[in-house]
Amino acid sequence: MEQVQEREASSSVAPPPQGELRMQSGVYFLELSLDWMVLRASENIHHLLGESHVTLIDEPLGRFVHAQALHDLRNLFARLSGTTGIGRAYAIRLTDDPDRVDVAFQVSDGRVLLEAVRSSDAYGEAFGTVGGLIAGIANSHGQALLDGGARRMRALTGYDRVTLVCGNERAESSRGAFSGPADMPGGLPMIVADSAATDVPIFPRGRESSAADALLHTPSAAALHALAAAGVRATMRVPFNVDELHGEFRCDSRTPREPGFEVHAAAELFAQLFAMRLEIDQLRTR
Repeated sequence: MEQVQEREASSSVAPPPQGELRMQSGVYFLELSLDWMVLRASENIHHLLGESHVTLIDEPLGRFVHAQALHDLRNLFARLSGTTGIGRAYAIRLTDDPDRVDVAFQVSDGRVLLEAVRSSDAYGEAFGTVGGLIAGIANSHGQALLDGGARRMRALTGYDRVTLVCGNERAESSRGAFSGPADMPGGLPMIVADSAATDVPIFPRGRESSAADALLHTPSAAALHALAAAGVRATMRVPFNVDELHGEFRCDSRTPREPGFEVHAAAELFAQLFAMRLEIDQLRTR
């Protein structure tokens, strides 16, 4: 493992049957027990592990991935135990396939949720800009601070529009107009890479699952409809909280985005540092 970090245009997607969870295109998903037995798998998992999703069920993950990759992932899992955080591992090889993957990793309701996407060639670029972006708002206050946060989040992520919502306060930075506002309904995962792409079923279907907490699960039909009405093809949510301060950056794109975890992780870091700066500013004005 090279690096480890812990932490719509009109949609053509047919909504999944009521209550059935699916994953977005380009994402490989495994739901594991706490002892690393495979409970569920996305039906495209053979492209990642070279085995049918049917073969994996009720088998130990160690049968299908390299021992070193499994060791590194389990060490990351041990560091996450007892937290609500997301672990991320970058540019790792799970099998003999020369292509590397990025993995996002969390614990939900006693299940281990593992999502993998193909690695990009630009690891570290997003993280390297966070410090400078935060330094640029060190002397900003009030609405100027909010505006600066939204503008710098857009620079960091490359999305067409970023809306910052914190209580009754709001700021927006946008490259051109959208056909609808950034007020999205419930049912949105943290990342939507392409709201018009075909999704992938999870096997076995209908079994109780924690996949609704996955970063890249398929949005609800209502959420897909709202994205299409707003002219949003891809979106990313970045919540933040510091003490009693809670808010969210909403990043929207008119075009599809590659599913990826590094930009989201860098955005989370920026959001938390921004929240601390915002809290200090609010304390000054009381």
